[in-house]
Amino acid sequence: MNSGILPFVIGWCRRHIEATSLILLSISIGAVWMLAELTDEVVEGSTRDLDRDILLLLRTPGDLSDPIGPWWLEEMGRDITALGGVAVLTITTLIVSLFFLLLRRWSSALYMMITVGGGILISSFAKDFFGRPRPDLVPHESIVHTASFPSGHSMMAAIVYLTLGVLIARVQPKFILKLYVMIVASVLTLCVGISRIYMGVHWPTDVAAGWLAGGAWAMICLIVARILAQRGHIEEEVVEEAG
Repeated sequence: MNSGILPFVIGWCRRHIEATSLILLSISIGAVWMLAELTDEVVEGSTRDLDRDILLLLRTPGDLSDPIGPWWLEEMGRDITALGGVAVLTITTLIVSLFFLLLRRWSSALYMMITVGGGILISSFAKDFFGRPRPDLVPHESIVHTASFPSGHSMMAAIVYLTLGVLIARVQPKFILKLYVMIVASVLTLCVGISRIYMGVHWPTDVAAGWLAGGAWAMICLIVARILAQRGHIEEEVVEEAG
């Protein structure tokens, strides 16, 4: 069954490049719309009870200083949350840049650096603009200095991992490899966001906003990459031959 479905999907995408771009654009617009609605609810304070309930759900009843689960789960939370830190994301971006350079895809490497850098700048601006206080219900399990909304770790993880994911997927010939790359990027993004809530340093809506913003940015970057490739400014996407 799979042997029949995959060639059909690959062939359809190749024959309807404008349609697939339109689908991606629709997803991006939907994410931006959801982000705007969520931001409005947060500013009005409508999400306060939901944020509070979810945050307390991840703490041991009677001891808010203790996250639920064994000690090693808390240690894993610290390790995973570091995947959304500036150092790890910078190293990851440099490694993927070298990957593109080794493939002699110079324009793609430059485009990747611009899109990732631009996304991170937007993330920093957004935190300064909203200035939402950090959660004060539970002790923080990680050192924090900046504002809370949107979650910087979640947004930057989404921007970096998802943007790198869609650009790496463009140079993979097989559909299954493209899918694998995007699944890995998505799982990393989700894990970083969940860890920020578990560590008590972000409200759940902070993380949701970071995911939506980063996801929309990655989709927009993919659409722009397709447009630039059609105009010959960056390398074409590698696509597996159907059948």
